[in-house]
Amino acid sequence: MLVAVANHLPPAVRGRMKLWFVEPRPNVFVSGVKDSVADGVVEYLLDHCPPESGLILFQRSNKPPGYKIRGLGDHTRALVEISGLQLVQEKNGLLAK
Repeated sequence: MLVAVANHLPPAVRGRMKLWFVEPRPNVFVSGVKDSVADGVVEYLLDHCPPESGLILFQRSNKPPGYKIRGLGDHTRALVEISGLQLVQEKNGLLAK
């Protein structure tokens, strides 16, 4: 499974995403593509989305916690890693230090 959340996507990328994703809510995309296809989709999105897109991708993984997170551009929430566990930080500075 692959989930993408973005602030803004270029029209060409949004059109291409309709091949792989359903958009249950604006700018939230969910896909059930196979893991081998998901790697290619993730690379496509990271290569073709500008930093202004604020893209966050959640990709299924066989390792705990069962997903990996990748991000691009400006996010309102930060991605942090603590002891190998990827987390989404709610507010800046809350988990710092």
